[in-house]
Amino acid sequence: MPPLQLASLLIVLAALFGTINYFVLRLPQAIGILLVALIVSLAAMALDALVPGLGIGSGLRDLVLGIDFSDALLEGMLGLLLFAGALHVKVEDLRAQALSVFVMATIGVALSVAVVGVGFSWLTGMPLLVALVFGAVVSPTDPVAVLGVLRAARLSRSLETTIAGESLFNDGVAYVVFLILIGLAFPAAHGAHGAAEGGNAVAAAAMLFLREAVGGALLGGVLGWLTFRVMRRIDDYALEVLITLALAFGGYELAVAAGVSAPIMAVVAGLMIGHVGMKYGMSDETRKYVDAFWKMIDEILNAVLFLLIGIEVFAVAFDLDGIETLVAAVALSLAARLVSVAVPVLLIGRRQGFERGTIPIMTWGGLKGGISVALALSLPDSDWKPLILTATYVIVVFSILVQGLSVGALARRFSREPKLV
Repeated sequence: MPPLQLASLLIVLAALFGTINYFVLRLPQAIGILLVALIVSLAAMALDALVPGLGIGSGLRDLVLGIDFSDALLEGMLGLLLFAGALHVKVEDLRAQALSVFVMATIGVALSVAVVGVGFSWLTGMPLLVALVFGAVVSPTDPVAVLGVLRAARLSRSLETTIAGESLFNDGVAYVVFLILIGLAFPAAHGAHGAAEGGNAVAAAAMLFLREAVGGALLGGVLGWLTFRVMRRIDDYALEVLITLALAFGGYELAVAAGVSAPIMAVVAGLMIGHVGMKYGMSDETRKYVDAFWKMIDEILNAVLFLLIGIEVFAVAFDLDGIETLVAAVALSLAARLVSVAVPVLLIGRRQGFERGTIPIMTWGGLKGGISVALALSLPDSDWKPLILTATYVIVVFSILVQGLSVGALARRFSREPKLV
């Protein structure tokens, strides 16, 4: 199907499923769209099993498999989503929570990858390096769908900023870790020399991390600053909206071409425009239009993304004989998230000061999303890829539907509690 027709179909389905959710389910929009898409997909699969002559399942499966979900997200939607998310995070608030965000997005990610990797290797017999790749796949969090629920629970600004900031940088760091580990685990597929070179491989991995992370941050800062300098000389809201869109699209592609982290570039550029650009480079009218435009982009892309997650069930080969492994994978993912939150909070709690309930709220609210599915789909073919893809999909769906629909109640339970220290 031509790209324009495919995009049109996805927009129509997202609007249709969103309307069904609005009138019937009344769930948060992105979660409702995912649930409707999942129900429709499973119903189509069941109908195909009962009446195989109709060919419904095979036709839909061919359509879904024809969508390169990994490229669509990692090379297209992700940059816009991260830029839009960062644009609405207040740098003043983020600066106050910088230590907690940094520790959770670095040490926290490393702990999560290690816990999932070691645990899944022990559970399944998967080679440790491959299991660590799986850990990197399911470590990025995507709390965009639940931020509205958390705001409705009237969380303190500090906790809300920590959740938003950690999720933005967590995605970028986890993606870099994924690139490093996949090069070590599948050297033939990625032109790497593999882990056999011992210390050289470790040093190369460390240099790659620094180049990707630091390079992405520097590029985002430079592009954001240059864009601000141009926008402050312009007073045309339509042109300035277009310029921010060019920054998000063009900056992401430039980062990919330069070999630095495009997600981190998008976050830093978004923070720069959201803070310096909006405050000093835009008129009130322009600020209003830029803010509204990126909120709509965020809502539309999330609707399409969650629709894609719902229909990607056709790309997953479920094996009911391994249901215990899938349940264990969900439990292991939650345990890893608990460790990745609890250790940083306990390490810096006295210095930073956290709201009571930070650990349970951030653990249960650390939703997995489209980036995990995209990373799993991008893995090179191997004997372990079907299991990784299935486990990832189950973790993501459980996370969004179960955790996403209950984290608001958990947040409200702690919303009136005093600080720990």
